[in-house]
Amino acid sequence: MRRRELLLLLLGGAMIAAPALRAQQRAMPVIGYLGVASPGPFAPLLTAFQQGLNETGYVEGQNLTIEYRWADGRYDRLPALAADLVGRKVDVIVSGGISSALAAKSATSTIPIVFETGVDPVEAGLVASFARPGGNLTGVTILTAVLMPKRFELLSELVPQARVIALLANPNNASAERMMGDVQEAARAKGVQLHILKAGAEEEFETAFASLAQLQAGALLVGNDAFFFSARDHLVALASRYIVPAMSEWREFAAAGGLISYGTSLAGMWRRAGTYVGRILAGAKPADLPVQQPTKFELVINLKTANALGLTVPQSILARADEVIE
Repeated sequence: MRRRELLLLLLGGAMIAAPALRAQQRAMPVIGYLGVASPGPFAPLLTAFQQGLNETGYVEGQNLTIEYRWADGRYDRLPALAADLVGRKVDVIVSGGISSALAAKSATSTIPIVFETGVDPVEAGLVASFARPGGNLTGVTILTAVLMPKRFELLSELVPQARVIALLANPNNASAERMMGDVQEAARAKGVQLHILKAGAEEEFETAFASLAQLQAGALLVGNDAFFFSARDHLVALASRYIVPAMSEWREFAAAGGLISYGTSLAGMWRRAGTYVGRILAGAKPADLPVQQPTKFELVINLKTANALGLTVPQSILARADEVIE
């Protein structure tokens, strides 16, 4: 073979191989994770999410890449972070919380979005229905907002002498107004006065807790919010310092020293979200994947904290508890 023919053959082969090489390099899918808080406190939930991915054959760093974007509690950053992920042409966007889900939905109508949220996704405008989401979104809902009145009832039963109860809400949360209204109705039904304390950043926690004595609040209900979840250790410490019985939705809150929690397993729901992402990467369409809901809710009581507060937990509540921390 002549030298010139050999060079042409090699050049042609390289031109054929180049697109194939580029396709091979892009074969590793990229997930964009959009979080409202900070990575540290969410580590256990991310582990659960990755377990769900592993169950569908995807392992971060081996056949999958995840790009994380954290708002660090600054909800106003979510639209720009979502736009950044869309600009990077990720294969799937994963959103934690209603505000990040809405930001992702506004940023793209084509990239699949898997959400984890505490509100009704139909009422929030994320999907058309639970069974047939339609569009490019699906995911899991822990229905935490729906359970807020139930939490208020449990807290008032646990601290029956409290005629005034405070609710801590994050005004930056897209579902805050609805949640405050639901809890206010529950308070009226119980004949208990409700004071709403607002905090959208950790530096505002101190002011909120300091007002509890002036308001003569006998207990505190922590509102549903991903940022509050990430700041749970700080909230537990303040509740201890101000000697106030406090309740939240997360078992992690009670495990950290909070008095009581009632809700579903966040880790379990994030694992489900991971399996949905894996199925979408394998070819499933979000529109065909029903929104998943929790099937079990757990009541957790920290007796050590109750004793420190001088509270006697009613037998009626202990009998319903799924877990008692001593």
